[in-house]
Order: sequence, then C-alpha cells, then structure tokens
Amino acid sequence: MPHKIQNMNTLAILGFMGLGTTELIVILVVVLLLFGGRKIPEFMKGLGKGIKEFKDASKGQSSDAAPEKKD
Repeated sequence: MPHKIQNMNTLAILGFMGLGTTELIVILVVVLLLFGGRKIPEFMKGLGKGIKEFKDASKGQSSDAAPEKKD
C-alpha cells in the first residue's frame, strides 16, 4: 500500500506544477534528442556524485580530505 501512496504524492506534485502526462513525454523526448541515449546515463551518474558530495559537504564530511597525521 505505501507504493500507492507514493504514486499519489507524485501525482499531486505534478498536478500542482501543471505538468501532465503529455508534457512529461515531450520533455523526455526533447532531452533524449538533445543528449542522446549514451550521454544520459553518464549525466545521471555525474549528477548523483555531485549530490552525494554536496550532502557530505553539508554534513561537514569530506571524502577527499587528507587524513590527519598523528604525532
């Protein structure tokens, strides 16, 4: 049942934004034509890495920080 509730929330958000099924399909087709089938997964991978780095930075964590030296 939670899956159905999640779908209803998604539909409510899309309805609020004024985007229907037809508009979403047109947007997806335009994105596919602009970037091509190979570039979209690469773009999403980079976007995911960027979001992860942003979350880590907002928490004060840094994955590329040099480890502290212990004397």
